[in-house]
Amino acid sequence: MSNPYAGEVALVINGERRVLKLTLGALAELEGALGAQSLVALVEKFEGGAFSARDVMALILAGLHGAGQSTNADDLLHADIEGGAVAAARAAARLLALAFALPEARA
Repeated sequence: MSNPYAGEVALVINGERRVLKLTLGALAELEGALGAQSLVALVEKFEGGAFSARDVMALILAGLHGAGQSTNADDLLHADIEGGAVAAARAAARLLALAFALPEARA
């Protein structure tokens, strides 16, 4: 089970419920993977709806790593995500939002 108060989001990957979390290290990984100028630019990209499938996959991968899971990008590219692209994009956006939400706003 995921805990939104801890910034966690759940996503079913290959039939298994997985927890994702963006730690500081995961955010640094994400910034590097996407070549983002800043985390603010990345957040604005999602808020404006200008994100790509690559952005979504990078967020999910960073979230898995932040939650202590050692999945690699190749495995994730071939994974079955329950709910498809829409569920993946929603999970990625929620993950990013929770990473920057004040504790009282996480629910």
